[in-house]
Amino acid sequence: MAKRPTDTVKSVEPRRAGRGPSSEKTAQTRRVIVDAALGEFLEKGYADTTMDGVARRAGVAKGTPYRYFPAKEALFEAVVREKIAGALIDADPANRHPDEPVSAFMRRTMLVSIREIERNGRAAIARLVLVEGARFPEMTEIYRRVMFEPLLNQIRALAATARARGELRRPELEDYPHLLIAPIWFAIIHNGLLDRAHPLDIGDLFEAHLDLVFDA
Repeated sequence: MAKRPTDTVKSVEPRRAGRGPSSEKTAQTRRVIVDAALGEFLEKGYADTTMDGVARRAGVAKGTPYRYFPAKEALFEAVVREKIAGALIDADPANRHPDEPVSAFMRRTMLVSIREIERNGRAAIARLVLVEGARFPEMTEIYRRVMFEPLLNQIRALAATARARGELRRPELEDYPHLLIAPIWFAIIHNGLLDRAHPLDIGDLFEAHLDLVFDA
């Protein structure tokens, strides 16, 4: 028996699933959240910064930061890693030219970054760790692991090179790389906690310290 028109089987085209956000859009949203978090931490401190506040500042839905960072601790680590520890890249000993004196390399890399340390918020984050780290040890651990220890390791490697090249006035820098950044930390404390009315130029202080430590 012939099929009636109503008996004809119709092919159904499957509905296309909605596309998720592009990787570029996802990366942009993440950057906006991290930028907003930096602003919140600097303005309100660690204790009073909330994920909801970061979302408001970033202009995203309340739950959006949690898609990228499970908690405030992870968000703080992202701020330190992406906004603070970026200074480590240029100071990597692997970037030193073979015949470049270590002091010249530090002037070309570390000094440039240190001259911007107040303007870009790096000094403020360091002060935040000093002020609130005792109450929130996770802050101190993140800063030590992501920023402080890698920087000391870089300085230690550079000090070994400088000693081998006869560029150090004294050899202790290789054992105590903390000596090189001690003036930076003093100036950070001085400018934010001890005498805000008369801030020190951290770049000038560090450059003078390089002259004391290196022969060349």
